[in-house]
Amino acid sequence: MHGNAIVVTGTDTDVGKTVFAAALAGALGAHYWKPVQAGLDPSSDAASVALLSGLPPERILPEAYRLNTPCSPHRAAEIDRVVIDPERLTLPPVSGPLVVEGAGGALVPLTRDLLFADLFGRWGAPVVLVARTALGTINHSLLSIEALRRRGVPILGVAFVGDEQADSEATIAQIGGVKRLGRLPLLDPLDAATLAAAFAAAFDLDDFR
Repeated sequence: MHGNAIVVTGTDTDVGKTVFAAALAGALGAHYWKPVQAGLDPSSDAASVALLSGLPPERILPEAYRLNTPCSPHRAAEIDRVVIDPERLTLPPVSGPLVVEGAGGALVPLTRDLLFADLFGRWGAPVVLVARTALGTINHSLLSIEALRRRGVPILGVAFVGDEQADSEATIAQIGGVKRLGRLPLLDPLDAATLAAAFAAAFDLDDFR
């Protein structure tokens, strides 16, 4: 078990994972690490977290791999002629909490024979599953929970992003046997101040310590 790390994964791509990771890292005063970034246009997730978290630059750790093509890391690496070495994907030693962000969903491939969920299983750190509240989220969330459990990954709970859908949120928590950690609304404007305030109002920091 990696005592100071929390892994943030999602039920799909574009569910608000990076925004949640920025909010969590900022609230904890953590270091942030995205091991593999695929796609650098318009900016990397680390750059977004730097803007949204309020963390000093030294808390944003460099990625192990920065890939140009915005697609699954296994394919982006092949297109960029890069070989992803799992040995470079061990959790970095830092003092205090560490928030680690995966890419896309839990079963996104890093290589042709290594999925992110497999890597999470190796790390042994607790995972927060970020899920949208829109239609389809129950299926996506329960499938993700099942895939993580199958690999022995400890699940801290589910963090929702979007408009309130109380029944869907409660159903996922009940059937999945997981804690509903809270829900971030869609913020406009979205900046470090509005995000910090929304996170403080919606989540209990003790759930992440």
